[in-house]
Formats: sequence, structure tokens, C-alpha cells
Amino acid sequence: MIILGIETSCDDTSIAIVKNGNEVLSNVVWNQNKTHEYYGGIVPELGARRHLQVINLVIKEAFEKASISFKDIDAVAVNNQKGLIRSLLVGVSAAKAISYSLNIPLIPVHHIEGHIYSNFLENEKLQFPHLCLTVSGGHNLLVLVNNHFEYEIIGNTLDDAAGEVLDKVARFLGLGFPGGPLIDKLSKSGNNKKYHFPRPMLEESNFDFSFSGLKTSLTRKVNELNTKEEEYKIEDIAASFQEAIVETLVEKTLKAAKIHQIKQISVVGGVSANSRLRELLKERTSKMDLDIFFPSLSLTTDNAAMIACLGYYKYKNHQLGNLDLEVHSNLDL
Repeated sequence: MIILGIETSCDDTSIAIVKNGNEVLSNVVWNQNKTHEYYGGIVPELGARRHLQVINLVIKEAFEKASISFKDIDAVAVNNQKGLIRSLLVGVSAAKAISYSLNIPLIPVHHIEGHIYSNFLENEKLQFPHLCLTVSGGHNLLVLVNNHFEYEIIGNTLDDAAGEVLDKVARFLGLGFPGGPLIDKLSKSGNNKKYHFPRPMLEESNFDFSFSGLKTSLTRKVNELNTKEEEYKIEDIAASFQEAIVETLVEKTLKAAKIHQIKQISVVGGVSANSRLRELLKERTSKMDLDIFFPSLSLTTDNAAMIACLGYYKYKNHQLGNLDLEVHSNLDL
């Protein structure tokens, strides 16, 4: 079975073609970083316009890379839940047109659920139940994945997500956009113990996340250093700040795994590409006899392969949509 996936939730226009839920025939991602870097963040109206301008070209490229034609597609899956409303509309409109013209099923999927399934594309050893840390610019969740489509959210984002804070801090430090990869790269040459930033909510009994205070702590520290005219290396600031975020994510995740007696952990979303997060989680889980799974770097950011993968399982479970499909910008998982 061959599923066409469409993902336009934010600033990446992505089209993928996946066979039988795990064989990626193509996964094309056209990003808009250069469009938005001047503003230091995503401008929704500009994002939607760019999707409109390129989506047909991205679809064409995906089919060319897969070496198949439209007649070979069995269904089309699209993210219609969670994202910027105008951007979602572009992807859903394209999916409806393809579904109608080819008379094939239309499969609605949730963006975060798509990220959860990104690890199923490559990791055959990932089983149920497992604990999934979804971490990106828009959300941090700790989810018990008990079976296909059976989720229990045990940790949520109370304010700024980790990726959002990384972007904001990078902008404050004058590094550019997107901030996560830039801070990750800069931190490699910095001392992550030079400055101490708080590890938010580690003493709390719950598994929720809150990073807005951490951002405030960094801005105060930098302003204090500037006021006192003390010399400092921005690499040390970046590394120390990143370490605070990473340690918080790791400690919360491992604590949840222990309490819920989970032996497998998957980490997904854009921030799952962070090299320090991967390093520390691998180090800590190896000492606790836990299995840890990460998607390939190309599958960490928003991509349509994860949408097509999830679409395959939803098709098998008869979870289909129709041409009345609506978009929802902030629908819960």
C-alpha cells in the first residue's frame, strides 16, 4: 500500500510517499528559513503564501524521486490538526483535490501524533507500551503510548516549549533563526558548567514543563554581565543555557519512565535533533537498562513521511475522512 503524505503545519512544505508504513520512497521538505529569519520567527501570513507558491512543485518532486505516478497512490494523508490555520488550509486543500480527482481515501491526522509515528518508520524494535517525549518549538509532551492510537498524556507544556525558548534566546543573543540548531552548534565550543541556570520544576511531583522562567534567567544574567562590563563568551552562555534545558528534559523523562515502569523511550520533534540531548539520554538510559529511540535527523523536523506512516496505520484501522474535512489549529492529541 502506498500513501501520499502532506504536511504544511508551519513553515515547511513537505510531501512524502511511503509504502507499507515504513518504506520511504520520497520525503521532500521545502523550508522557509530565509523568508522568516529577518523577523526572527515565523510570520503566519508569509508562511501560508509560500506554501501556496511551492506546494505543486514539491508534489511533483516527490513523485519524481519516488519514480511513480498518481495512479499508484492508494490514499492521501494530511495533517489537518495542530498548526497555523492558514498553512494547514493549503495542505488540506491539496489533499482534498488529490483525493477527489483520484477517487482515493482521504486520511486526517494530528501533527503531534505524526511525530510520535516518526520513530516507527525506522525502528522495528520499538514496541508498546513506550514513553514518548515530543519536544519542539510548539510543544513538549510526555506521552504513554500504550498501543496504536492509545495515548495517555502525563506531562504537558505550561508555557514556552523548549524549542520556542531556544529560538527566543538565540534572537536575544543575536544568533539568528532558527535558534535551536545555532545554539547547539555554538555550545560545542562552550563550557556548559560556566553559568548556572535553573532546572524548572524538577522538584515537582508532576511531569509538566515550564521554560519561560529559564529564558528570563538568561536575559537577566546577560544584562547583569553587560552592566558590570564583565567579559564573557557567548559560547559559554549558550552551552550553559542548553544544558539546563537538556537536563530538565532528561530528568523528567527518566523519572516518568521509572514511575510508570517503562522500558522503552522514544524522542521525537525538532529538538530531538539536539546533539547534547541525544548524548545525555543515551548515556543515562544505558545505565538504567532502558532502550532509547530517535528518528533520523531528516525525520525530526516537520515532514510528510511521518504523516504518511501514520496514515497507513489509520487506513488499516478504517479511520478515514471525507471532503468535508476541516482544519483545527490547536486540537489536543
